[in-house]
Amino acid sequence: MKNRIPVLASIVMAMLVASMDSTIANTTMPIIAEELGGLELYAWVFASYMIFSTVMAPIAGRISDIFGRKKVFAVGIILFMFGSILCGSAQTMVQLVIFRAVQGIGAGVMNPFPMIIAGDLFSVEKRGRIQALFTAMWGISAVLAPLLGSMFVEYTTWRWIFYINIPICLLSFVLLLPYREVYEPKRSKVDYIGAMVFTGGISLLLLLTVVDIGVLFYIAGACGVLLLFVFYAYERKLASPIVPLNLFRNKPVAWMNVNSFLAYASIFGGASYLPMFLQRHGYSLFMSGVAMLGMSVGWMGMSVPAGKWVLHFGYRRLMIAGNAVLVASAIWFLQLSPASGFWFTFAGSVLMGLSFGLLSAVSMIGSQQLVDGKQKGISTSLQVFSRNIGTAVGVTIMGAFVAKTADLMAGFSNMFIYGFIVSLIALASSLMIREKDQAETARTQIEA
Repeated sequence: MKNRIPVLASIVMAMLVASMDSTIANTTMPIIAEELGGLELYAWVFASYMIFSTVMAPIAGRISDIFGRKKVFAVGIILFMFGSILCGSAQTMVQLVIFRAVQGIGAGVMNPFPMIIAGDLFSVEKRGRIQALFTAMWGISAVLAPLLGSMFVEYTTWRWIFYINIPICLLSFVLLLPYREVYEPKRSKVDYIGAMVFTGGISLLLLLTVVDIGVLFYIAGACGVLLLFVFYAYERKLASPIVPLNLFRNKPVAWMNVNSFLAYASIFGGASYLPMFLQRHGYSLFMSGVAMLGMSVGWMGMSVPAGKWVLHFGYRRLMIAGNAVLVASAIWFLQLSPASGFWFTFAGSVLMGLSFGLLSAVSMIGSQQLVDGKQKGISTSLQVFSRNIGTAVGVTIMGAFVAKTADLMAGFSNMFIYGFIVSLIALASSLMIREKDQAETARTQIEA
């Protein structure tokens, strides 16, 4: 296909801006809050983006199965760019929180499509390499985001952390125009009611990660659970639901989603707090970011050959192996001490990256290859959704250990004890992935 390169460039750039905007505000928020006022809304600037980017992923994937990848992805790019313009022009913290929600909706629509479109355009053998490229974008953004944020604040204005997205989004949109998608969408009625109920239920449950335990906490939790129960009862009756519940009868795919949630809820969130550990021990913002590049190195090292390994070893063995490495990386960080420095953290992040690189690539390939073509979009998006929910839960719990423990090192120790326990549960869940002949299943799906 002649237009693969510009399309690949388009989705890589979209992924870069979406990943940068999940972290670029970290270094600049104190200055933004001081200028705009409303310090009590500080956490909501991050929460509004996280909630809507998470909720929109499965909805966007399902809509792409109905209307096609290109149109929905293009809408995501435009929404994200529009949200960035609004964020850059915000005059109050209330406006910024609302505008970040708009930006998060755009990011949520965009996020599944690098994997969905790669699944349409590239064979299983090549898909691991493509996922490695996507991983590199996350690694680059992890270092680039705080540097750009600091530079914009020092030399121009914090508003450019959002305005910088405009030319990148425009270029991404233009490069997408030649794309002639190979997927033939299956037109059907859009389940708008189901989408709204699902959005409300998940959003309320995600609120639990940012509100203190109290009346609001329990009300949000109860209402969220109730809405998801209503969603389940409603979706069962529809011929074309926003989330096809029959996907969960596909046991290998269902267990891959469960495993992704558990794996990302275990120690993945540690990457958000390890830079704090290094900075408290005298390392610069830049060096603490470089240490976490080890995760990208390990991730890419496993992602590249993963496609070929699926054909030879099948999904189950690779998922078990990835979870075993996850447990090993949790054990590594249990040894964290005040004497641990840059190289200890870098080596541990490499080990963590090896685990998540293998798990992410294999589960993503499985979520695409083990379902019908008309369900590839929603299946891929649910895999992204499972990871995002797991990450949100893990980061929140780990943050509580760090913030609510008087001694910082004791907080980090408790944090990784939690990560170790959950990584063992994740390993146990991978044992539930059973196939009669994994390698043959993979080949059959590729031919189909």
